[in-house]
Parts: sequence; structure tokens; C-alpha cells
Amino acid sequence: MTAPVARSTIAAPAAASAAAAPQGCTNLKLRQLGRLVARHYEAHVGPTGLKNTQYSLLSYVVKLGPLRAGELAAAMKLDASTLSRNLQPLVDKGLVEVGLGDDQRSRIVAPTIAGQALRDEAKRAWKRAQLALNRRLGEARVVALHALLDEVMAVLEAGEAGEG
Repeated sequence: MTAPVARSTIAAPAAASAAAAPQGCTNLKLRQLGRLVARHYEAHVGPTGLKNTQYSLLSYVVKLGPLRAGELAAAMKLDASTLSRNLQPLVDKGLVEVGLGDDQRSRIVAPTIAGQALRDEAKRAWKRAQLALNRRLGEARVVALHALLDEVMAVLEAGEAGEG
């Protein structure tokens, strides 16, 4: 059962923010929210032995792989060094393999059978986390949040493209 969310609780902050200047640091607020949400997911996914970042990465590899490391980094919006650093624990656990690509510089990332199985288990835990968060926040609020986040990312990405 979804918690009822009055339309005014979603629309009111947007209307109020139009009349007032932003207060505080957006980066700080996003990092605080990110930590709260990460703890929520970690409580569900952590028992599988994966950290949130590892689950996300493994999910991308299972869904898109095998693929070149550069393609994986682009899909996840990561730089190459961050991807490499985050892949290593999955490689060490035998969940992902990194092999040679078409040339000496490229690498192909693929899930192992063990990686696919653990991702399936972790996906069930992730689903429980998502449903619990939806219940706690209310589905309407989550939909509105996702829409706002998608819109903000698109604006920021368009700005980055224009800066180059």
C-alpha cells in the first residue's frame, strides 16, 4: 500500500522556491540526500556482499556486457580511472572478467557466471529496497523526484557540452 501524498506537498516546495532565492549549498544537500539513500539501499543490498557501487556496476556489466570499458564508463557517466578502480574488487571476487579488446589499448568487460548469479540475488534485494523507499516517500513523490533529477541532469549535461 502506498502512503498517500497530498499533491500540495510535492507542488508547494516548487512554488515556494520560485518566490524565494535558493538557500544553502546544493552540493551539500545532494550529498546529504545521497548518503541517506545510500544507507537505505546498503541495508538491503549489503547482505549480498556487494556495496551499492558494486551492485550498480555489476548490473551494468550483466545488462550491457560484454562491452568495451570505455563504453561502460560512458554508460555509467564515469571517468576511466574511476571505472577501473571500481571494477577491480569485482574482478578480484571473480564476478567480472576484463580481457583484451580489439587492440592493445582496449579492454572488454564481461560478467562471469558467478557474477550473473550474484547480480540476480542482489537485484531481488535492490527491488525490496526500492519498494520500501517508494512506500516511505510515497510513489508520487518518487516519480516527481526522478523527473526533477532527470531534468536537472539533462540541463547540466547540455551545459557541459556547450562549455567544450
